[in-house]
Amino acid sequence: MAPSRPFWKGYLKLSLVSCPIAMFPASSSSERVSFRQINKSTGNRLKQQLVDSVTGDVVDAGQKGRGYEIGRNQFMPVEDEELEALRLESTHTIDIEKFVPRSEIDERYLDSPYYLVPENQVGQDAFVVIREAMRRKNMVGLGRVVISRRERIVMLEPFDKGLMATTLHYAYEIRNAAEYFEDIPSIKLPGEMVELAEHILETKAGHFDASEFEDRYENAVVEMLKRKQAGLPPAEQPEATAPTNVVNLMDALRRSVDAEKPGRAAPSKAAERKKPAKEPERRPAKGKGPRKKRTRPEPRQYTIADLERAQDRVEAAERRVDADGTDRSRSRAGLERAQRALHVVESDLRARGLLK
Repeated sequence: MAPSRPFWKGYLKLSLVSCPIAMFPASSSSERVSFRQINKSTGNRLKQQLVDSVTGDVVDAGQKGRGYEIGRNQFMPVEDEELEALRLESTHTIDIEKFVPRSEIDERYLDSPYYLVPENQVGQDAFVVIREAMRRKNMVGLGRVVISRRERIVMLEPFDKGLMATTLHYAYEIRNAAEYFEDIPSIKLPGEMVELAEHILETKAGHFDASEFEDRYENAVVEMLKRKQAGLPPAEQPEATAPTNVVNLMDALRRSVDAEKPGRAAPSKAAERKKPAKEPERRPAKGKGPRKKRTRPEPRQYTIADLERAQDRVEAAERRVDADGTDRSRSRAGLERAQRALHVVESDLRARGLLK
């Protein structure tokens, strides 16, 4: 059984073969430390209000609507019903339109990964048939899906017993690399210099294992919070030393090769991790007594207030996209996160009959 509620429900379709499916986010940031805005004077949490930009009056949530800017401080109202009327087939169906080799898809187009699973036993055979056909042909499928009122390209590929769906950027969202790299000159390097660099690469060669990489900043924040909660002073942090400018590249490469020779380098962190160690505590304790065994939390049940806050975040993110002008990559990513969060809240409320 999946550990969370589906992010999206619909159908997977290949020609005349279809099956009901559920989509779940393949990644989560819920384990990260998060902070709230507070009043420094009282320590109380702050609440945000909707304020009319012209009159300065506080606006009730019931009076909040959508508007498309057609001029300076001129907006054309757009009702939710008008957007709901734009029902594309991809709103509830992922129709696989094309199959391509995975190697043909530029990594820059990859956006967010999701897991696809059969929604019930009725469609399991069709789901497995589609999965195994792609696996045998070593191809990935391309389709479309509407997520948070926006149609996205989606790449489907076999993953374990299910499918992994990765949303893709549109071509207009990808920046031209030549504009960034055109000032880098073409330099003819001595063969010995490249060979030294290759040797350093060989000494550091390995295989990718995500568990080898720790979020050191997150760990430092957690440790700081634990010490502060215990009334201890902040731990002394070593000063970060800035890399020095390389005056003689060949000399620096030779010294790097010597430093990487066996017996001279310090034990690697990967080797240290092979030693058995206790699982570090990820959060400062909120009470006294022995630490209880962590259990998987029940899926959160959202409220209408959560829906309104999620809608506010989407609108705020949309304003940031408009305000950023030509450099919109970070603000667009924030908008996508806000839209996904809104969709999760809407799906939960609809599943419990609290939202039509």
